[in-house]
Amino acid sequence: MSNDNPVTINPAEDGPYVIRGLEKFSNQNGAIECKPIMALCRCGQSANKPYCDGSHSKIEFSSENELDPPQDNLVTYRGKNITVYDNRSLCAHAGHCTNGLPGVFGHREDSFVDPDGASAQEIIDVVKQCPSGALSYSLGSESGPIIIEDASIFIAPNGPYELRGKLTLLETQKGKGASDTCVTLCRCGASKNKPFCDGSHWDAEFTDDKN
Repeated sequence: MSNDNPVTINPAEDGPYVIRGLEKFSNQNGAIECKPIMALCRCGQSANKPYCDGSHSKIEFSSENELDPPQDNLVTYRGKNITVYDNRSLCAHAGHCTNGLPGVFGHREDSFVDPDGASAQEIIDVVKQCPSGALSYSLGSESGPIIIEDASIFIAPNGPYELRGKLTLLETQKGKGASDTCVTLCRCGASKNKPFCDGSHWDAEFTDDKN
């Protein structure tokens, strides 16, 4: 996608995500046909997922962000060879970090990240898998995650929309330290940090089943 035709995502107030210009759209079963303009459900109640069918009006869906501002906090973990940054309010709880390197990422009493718990390269490889952009790093002159040129949206099974690449999220303030190329958007309607996913789909037991 050229810079002359940027991919844009507009989270409509109390309504769907309006996507323009997307060329790469997929789910666990493969590619999905893209239209020049698409309205994707974010209330979780559409009978035509992932597309909006107007259910947001019937259930009086609210797109209001209910995150307590102090929770938008970028924490710095400095190690001997790498520094890791983390904003828990952006985490979609995909589990790539805690499953990939449990010796580094885990719910400890003192800290979530131990930057000396593995090699710098192992940590970088896991940080680059973070779909929400909650994790990033710095290592000398290199910082991450990497820049992804091609714009794409992947529908995580029973989870959020995973945005990667050069996409412009309109009318939305990102959290501290948020990635410019990796974002997860709520699809279940239950996130307190709308439009971003905060992992609420797990507690809401959200599924891709048609309603």
